[in-house]
Amino acid sequence: MQDNLQVKMDEFLPLRDVVFNTLRQAILTGELKPGERLMEIHLANRLGVSRTPIREAIRKLELEGLVTMIPRRGAEVAQITEKSMSDVLEVRRAMDALCAELACERISSEELERLKEACDKFEQSISTGDVKKIAQADVELHDIILQATGNSRLIQLVNNLSEQMYRYRFEYIKDFSQHERLLQEHKIIYESLVSRNKEQAAEAARIHIDNQKKAIIRQIRLDREKHKV
Repeated sequence: MQDNLQVKMDEFLPLRDVVFNTLRQAILTGELKPGERLMEIHLANRLGVSRTPIREAIRKLELEGLVTMIPRRGAEVAQITEKSMSDVLEVRRAMDALCAELACERISSEELERLKEACDKFEQSISTGDVKKIAQADVELHDIILQATGNSRLIQLVNNLSEQMYRYRFEYIKDFSQHERLLQEHKIIYESLVSRNKEQAAEAARIHIDNQKKAIIRQIRLDREKHKV
């Protein structure tokens, strides 16, 4: 268990929700690693809470697909498999292309300015080498494009998928060899929106996801080989 795993209290949330959010974030960011056992007593002691909110959190995480119950072993952080990743990215690929097309039609000059600032912020975050900061800057950049669609139903669907996507995004961003490619892809998407080129924007969004998929598959296979050794 990582030493920096701790409950961040929130006076507006019940303890069970705080524990759930803490464990969920730890899984999404890789602090709790795929295959790691989630022992109630150990987690309760580590977080300074009773076993009840831990048990409730694990149950909810299982429903989200972030935790798997293994016979005679108990709860484990769900593995990142090629199939689960492909399922999420197939859906996200289609939605991101649609977002890019709609944003071409609807994005305002103010949103374009914010998007340019977000691209610059993403580049600055890469120079820090802080994976959490890079991932957050990436989320903020794509959220501007999403909001620019003005389609509340699409925004809801993408947000519902975003938490699962975050886990795969984190795996991708951990691969520092991909950072220059990411910068270039963001630049192409931004320029496509500026020129209102729907076809180019949609294709750039699809390529963006395709490259993530290839890189994550490489990472999954590398991790698999490490565990064999």
